[in-house]
Amino acid sequence: MSGGREPKVYTIAPGAPFAEVLARGIIKTVGDTPEALSAVTVLLPTRRACRTLREAFLRLGDGKPMLLPRMTPMGDVDEDELALSAFEEPVSEAALSIPPAIGSLRRQMLLARLIIAMPGEAHTPDQALRLAAELARLLDQIHTERLDMADLGTLVPEAYAHHWQITLDFLKILVEQWPNILEAEGAIDPADRRNRLLAAQVNLWRKAPPETPVIAAGSTGSIPATADLLGAVARLPRGALVLPGFDISLDEKSRAALAPTHPQFGMNRLLETIKISPAEVRPWPATQDSDTQIERARLMSETMRPTETGEEWRKVQLDETTLKGLLRIDCPTPKEEAGVIALMARQTLEEKGRTAALITPDRSLARRVATELKRWNIEIDDSAGQPLSKSPAGAFLRLTAHLAANHFTPLDLLATLKHPKAALGYAPAELRRLVRHLEISVLRGPRPAAGLTGLKSALPVGDSGLIGLAARLEKAATDFETLTGKQEVDPRDLVSRHIAFTEALAASNTDKGADRLWTGEDGEQAGQFMGSLLEAFEGLPPIAGRHYPDMLESLMEGQVVRPRYGGHPRLAIWGLLEARLQSADLIILGGLNEGTWPPETQASPWMSRPMMTAFGLPTPERRIGLTAHDFVQAICGPGVVITRSERADGAPTVPSRWLMRLDTLLNGAGFKEAVPRDRQWLHWLEKLDDTGPARPIDRPAPRPPLVARPRELAVTQVETWMRDPYALYARKILGLEALDPLDADPGAADYGNLIHNALDAFCQKFPKDLPADALDQLLALGRETFAPLLAKPGVWAFWWPRFERIAQWFIDTEINRRPTLDAVHTEIWGETILSAKGGPFKIKAKADRIDRLADGGYLIIDYKTGAPPTKKEVAAGFAPQLPLEAAILEAGGFNGIANGTASQMAYWQLKGSAPAGIIRDAADAPREVIDTALKGIQGLIDRFDDPDTPYESRPAPEMAPKYSDYEHLARIKEWSAGTADGEDG
Repeated sequence: MSGGREPKVYTIAPGAPFAEVLARGIIKTVGDTPEALSAVTVLLPTRRACRTLREAFLRLGDGKPMLLPRMTPMGDVDEDELALSAFEEPVSEAALSIPPAIGSLRRQMLLARLIIAMPGEAHTPDQALRLAAELARLLDQIHTERLDMADLGTLVPEAYAHHWQITLDFLKILVEQWPNILEAEGAIDPADRRNRLLAAQVNLWRKAPPETPVIAAGSTGSIPATADLLGAVARLPRGALVLPGFDISLDEKSRAALAPTHPQFGMNRLLETIKISPAEVRPWPATQDSDTQIERARLMSETMRPTETGEEWRKVQLDETTLKGLLRIDCPTPKEEAGVIALMARQTLEEKGRTAALITPDRSLARRVATELKRWNIEIDDSAGQPLSKSPAGAFLRLTAHLAANHFTPLDLLATLKHPKAALGYAPAELRRLVRHLEISVLRGPRPAAGLTGLKSALPVGDSGLIGLAARLEKAATDFETLTGKQEVDPRDLVSRHIAFTEALAASNTDKGADRLWTGEDGEQAGQFMGSLLEAFEGLPPIAGRHYPDMLESLMEGQVVRPRYGGHPRLAIWGLLEARLQSADLIILGGLNEGTWPPETQASPWMSRPMMTAFGLPTPERRIGLTAHDFVQAICGPGVVITRSERADGAPTVPSRWLMRLDTLLNGAGFKEAVPRDRQWLHWLEKLDDTGPARPIDRPAPRPPLVARPRELAVTQVETWMRDPYALYARKILGLEALDPLDADPGAADYGNLIHNALDAFCQKFPKDLPADALDQLLALGRETFAPLLAKPGVWAFWWPRFERIAQWFIDTEINRRPTLDAVHTEIWGETILSAKGGPFKIKAKADRIDRLADGGYLIIDYKTGAPPTKKEVAAGFAPQLPLEAAILEAGGFNGIANGTASQMAYWQLKGSAPAGIIRDAADAPREVIDTALKGIQGLIDRFDDPDTPYESRPAPEMAPKYSDYEHLARIKEWSAGTADGEDG
């Protein structure tokens, strides 16, 4: 690297440990003396690459102290691979005059303002912010490709669909307004600033080349400004450019046919840009490629060969060396894939000093693997980081914002107060106790009235604990909740009050809220985000407070919490960007399915493909080429495992296009099995979780002592006793009651109660003769009954019209029946005592309606808003409610009704549809049915008075109830598998 101005371009072959080979070559070229190494400047793509090279030098020096080269990142690429961090600024007038870059959140907010003002478009603030993020990405692309935004005017709107014409008109407005906005901010776009800094560096080195060695390594020059810098370095007197994985062997015909999706496309375009011939690229000094690595690189070069020269595949000859160390595992689902990867990583640790890394763009798979490794107490860092919104601190901020804006709905309230960071001035354990009490006593069932006022009004009278909890919550939240309800509020005020509210919720009895909220990696990142948000909102117009939570989530997208040191030193998870220039003894390429490797190309909401091409922007396919380069670099390593799942989310997956090309090439070359596949790992994974042969459990059959067994039941519970004794055992003996759902809308049971109550009120008011305006009277009583719920849209739109139809049918029916009746009794209680060997047994009932007929008999009626039992079920004794009510009537057990005979029993099915009501007789022979029911209940009592009689779950599967709150306790799906009852479970 001395003398002359001829360009010096080198390459390090794919699969080689790039950082280590680069370090060894630097030492070989300049020497290992402290003064020689410290004089070298190495330009690398990212700060992570600098850290990796530093560690490589230390390994080569056996950990001894040494002076290292000066390592400088050309730019730290974020997830969008657009915004680079500032290159170390050269001391020049041009560099010093470059304005600062505008903050990303501030830019997003300013762009969102322009989007909201778009003519003919209506966007909510959160929608505008998401579009603004894409617009910022487009601006960076334009600057990255060094295009002139004024050229947008050359695009002919008439050539595109109407939607794109509107978008193009807006982009032209952006051309006019955005520079003025930036000037007012005293800043420029980040990509523009990066370009200017790199250009200033290039100009400085061209005018005054450094006398010390300068090496640019690891970059493919996909950014034009970076390509200029790389070209300048290659022509410095003591400069060198080191490309990662440049294919020296590629023939000229293939090189001329390269498409943007090819892994070599970017580097070949770089060489064209800096006017260097591919023939001038040489292997980097100190490169020591193994036979396997050379053959693997040749294999991948052929695999990725352009279609135009595909006929060359017929000449390919490969040997077993090519596939040495390469393994493929196809797993049924991502769950098994993650388990296999974790198992391989765990085995790696059995060999001293051996390292392993998972490389995948699939963040879901990465999280699964990290979770699987925790079974061995192994913490592994995912270098791609964790989204701030999913971190504890970020999630808490989102929860508190929605809590206030949604006026303390039960679900929001519980999710917030049960969060680990919530304490509200209590000891955390005390708050959890109070929240559980609040949930059970107030929040289960229909929602209380809105806001803290509604919550306080629903609290049990005299419950000092919950009253105190509500008081603290009100003190902390009032200001913020008030702001979220306003139509116009300064967004900075919202952020400030939100921070204050969240800190008040996080405070414990021993620690301040700020100390608990803003600590840890996620807390620090959340604190920086909220601080940046205050700056981003500076000078912006008021917003509606209700939009704040969604705006917060939109702005939080893209914010990442990156791990510090602390994970396992020999295991790692890398994204594609993080994996560049790094190496490990075992490389696992995970998620090799189409749509993941390579990723799906995402359409821009601001430009169609034809518009991008006409304007000069690269198509999304160029990203596929970068991903293909990463794939080739990784798969050429000495020990590589490829994994994929055959199904995901219940649907079949398609192997990555590169895997299919590789299989096709290997099959054509005579390999019976393309990439060797190993099912042994799946077998071991299965054995890892194998607990031995499944041990079937028996149907639950508890036998409580006689003293614990109930001595009274309602007639509605007798049916449960017959069909599912275990459910009765759980409810009456264990005392277990199902909790109401959270924030429940009134369900079918509540609807039935409302109908019953309205009809009962009408019959109580008019027990004999009907008024002339009977329908109006019933509807008025219905409105009173429905009043607490009519404010709910579902009740008004669905239930009330049904009740109106039921009311019309009911009145028409009553007009025809009332002349045949002596009296009408509704909602009346009754009971009778039966003798049994275990002692007296009480049967009680609340009859919906009992009519005394003119002939002296009685008609027992049961209102049903659902499907009534069939005559067959009643005759068989499995629906004993009405027959037992008739037995109570005969025994004189109903208050205010003389004993008598029930000559008729009927179900009134009140559907509210067409027809609105149907009268169904419960039995053809009432006397026989009543006698059968009495005999059945007497036998049931006697049988369960025997302590050896169990309370079995579903003893007769064909008569089992359709639904039970106690199915999970009975573990029906376990013991009923393969039986006729299995379908019931």
